[in-house]
Amino acid sequence: MSTQSQSSDAFVMYKQNVQKYFENVTKLTPQYFQSATELQNECVKTCQKTINAAVSVQQEFAKKSGIYTEIPDSAKTAIIDTDKQIVQASTVNNQLVKTTIDVTVQNFKTFNENVDAFAELNKNIVQSWINPFAQTK
Repeated sequence: MSTQSQSSDAFVMYKQNVQKYFENVTKLTPQYFQSATELQNECVKTCQKTINAAVSVQQEFAKKSGIYTEIPDSAKTAIIDTDKQIVQASTVNNQLVKTTIDVTVQNFKTFNENVDAFAELNKNIVQSWINPFAQTK
């Protein structure tokens, strides 16, 4: 716990508490993303190992039971072409998501750069509303 004295002013106290909250979020966010990245990597590895194991079992079964596994050239070409299209679609999707995230980050940066100006404008508006009443005292 902090030993610094707390102000009795509601807005000062609010600002202090908000500051503490965001300091904590800033500290914890990298840990969260590291954990999420590790989870995603483990999921990908698990999927890959599971699929490879299943194919290996099926391959062994086909071999031992004498099932013919040769694929005609036309089917092989279709499979390879489909795989290329899936990889290409995945790459394009990834680029779109990354671009969307980059644009969103830039929008936040632009907003952050202008927050003080918006606050100052709103203060001026409030002052213009209060001035006529303050002068009548």
